[in-house]
Amino acid sequence: MASTTALPSPATDLPTIEATEAALTLPSFTADTAWDLGTRLRTRLLALAPSSAVVISISLANSAQLLFHSVTRPGGVTPDNEVWVARKRATVLRWGRSTWWMRRKYLEDGEFLRRTGLGEQRGYEYAIHGGGFPIRVKGVEGVVGVVVVSGLRQEEDHQVIVEVLKEYLGQ
Repeated sequence: MASTTALPSPATDLPTIEATEAALTLPSFTADTAWDLGTRLRTRLLALAPSSAVVISISLANSAQLLFHSVTRPGGVTPDNEVWVARKRATVLRWGRSTWWMRRKYLEDGEFLRRTGLGEQRGYEYAIHGGGFPIRVKGVEGVVGVVVVSGLRQEEDHQVIVEVLKEYLGQ
């Protein structure tokens, strides 16, 4: 784990975000992988925001089977955090991109609702706020899992996942 608690700012241009997502393809993904990533995320989040309650959720894409779920601190997490987790997960699964990529693409929720044709009723099933990230495996087509972090600023929710995946992959 890096000794600093600060996170670099995430990329804001779509090609760089796409390249980052592609570079963070895993060699495999199992329940053990999810546990390792989840505990690394929790450790990093405790150092980054020791007084914040942040939700970490890692699940399979094809079955919604939950492989890791934790909160960094007691208190401060409400049922609304779970709604954010579900909405971020839904976004990653529907578009196969991180929620940060989606945020940068659409910038305003109204633009997202209009351009996707979802409308207000269906559109709010999704969240285009950083913190949802697709898990891809080398040689496997599509998204195999989803990592969600919810509770910090959206840039931090996204970037902590990126940093932990880079560390996990030795990048």
